[in-house]
Amino acid sequence: MQLVKTQRDALLRPLQIVSGIVERRHTLPILANILIRKEGPDVTFLSTDIEVQITTSASIGSGAEVVATTVAARKLLDILRALPEGGEVGLTLVNKKMTVQSGKSRFNLQTLGAEEFPTMAQPESYASTLTLSQKALKHLFAMVHFSMAQQDIRYYLNGLLMVVEGNKIIVVATDGHRLAYCCVDEGVVANNLPRQEVIIPRKTILELQRLLEDSEAPVSIDLAPNQIRFTLGSIALVSKLVEGKFPDFQRVIPAGYTKSFIIGRENLLHALQRVAILTSEKFKGVRCILSEDSVKISSTNADQEEAQDEIEIDYKHGALDIGFNVSYLLDVLNNLKTENVQVSLGDANSSALITIPDDNNFKYVVMPMRI
Repeated sequence: MQLVKTQRDALLRPLQIVSGIVERRHTLPILANILIRKEGPDVTFLSTDIEVQITTSASIGSGAEVVATTVAARKLLDILRALPEGGEVGLTLVNKKMTVQSGKSRFNLQTLGAEEFPTMAQPESYASTLTLSQKALKHLFAMVHFSMAQQDIRYYLNGLLMVVEGNKIIVVATDGHRLAYCCVDEGVVANNLPRQEVIIPRKTILELQRLLEDSEAPVSIDLAPNQIRFTLGSIALVSKLVEGKFPDFQRVIPAGYTKSFIIGRENLLHALQRVAILTSEKFKGVRCILSEDSVKISSTNADQEEAQDEIEIDYKHGALDIGFNVSYLLDVLNNLKTENVQVSLGDANSSALITIPDDNNFKYVVMPMRI
């Protein structure tokens, strides 16, 4: 039975969209497959890892039959990538085997029954819905994703907090050593929803960053008690939410600091990159010594080697000697795209606050370290 007959790229695109979450190793072998369902010309592609599910569709079906099967995602993707661009590809299903044919190339793949595929159960209706542009949502994630924890025992940190309040969206990520906060309150259509807080898993955020485009096209976000759904064009991503209580980020963000200065982002970034060369893998500490109109950045290592750099700044708030993990500073400076950043400090034992001048929508807090 012929499933699909189309141009290679028309089939490759939906496969690339859904294959991102497919893990190479699974306790359930069928989770290495994708579900392909054809109803006349409409073909739906679905993948899941039980926690996250992605669906997309394309009008590339051949014939009027209704048929569904599952096939190894990576193998099918690798075959299509290896075929010549612009060629025509056909998928046929005979005796539980899928044949991929293009020109004189032919591949036979094993399939597993569609009825065995464990799709995620979804609620009949979602309690809340909001809409914003893909560009705005991608920006929100880009500003904080690097602060998410990885495999932390405090499982609620292995993700991103999204707070919806009225027509405002706040996203926060922290790993216990630094915290990133970003909000957007323009272009959000949410019909003044009551305040809601959800923790979205790390894998979901990374997958959305891959799928979202820098466009004004809308993305719809639907919230249920234990699930969230993102719909962008023909793509629907459903994810379980992380249960748990996220730390009170408002208490972590310092207020009332008097020692602050504005510095060129690239100047600071390049100085830190140079000084970081002589830090060790185990100890990424750099020392920042502030004095009138200058900041000296230095590092040493176990071989008694030393690096030092100095940047002129407009600073008149008294001397301060403070240490930081250089990786945490480089992460934020690499992700920001502004010309300048503002650094606000308390004392040597207090967190630093990095913001964008004249912009209250982004805040980055980093704990000091003993040098």
